[in-house]
Amino acid sequence: MSKDGVHGEGNYKASREFNEAERQFVASGKVAAAARAAAPKSEAERREMFAAEEEGRRRAKGEDSAPTDARPDPVAPRIRGKDSDRKHR
Repeated sequence: MSKDGVHGEGNYKASREFNEAERQFVASGKVAAAARAAAPKSEAERREMFAAEEEGRRRAKGEDSAPTDARPDPVAPRIRGKDSDRKHR
């Protein structure tokens, strides 16, 4: 282990900082607005985003590699589900 406490691929300080920033963002109430801002602006962009997600899943290893169901808005349902299922601390 190096003197800064980082070993292998783990950077524990950065991980803690990221997790705290994520908790603060969720608690800020800005998640829904960010999801709307990230939503596709056109049908062509929606198809492009869906294709990119499918390509990523196709290349992935592990449980999440199965393709998702075709749905009208692949972004919003996943964000709503993530936020509604998360236990806030």
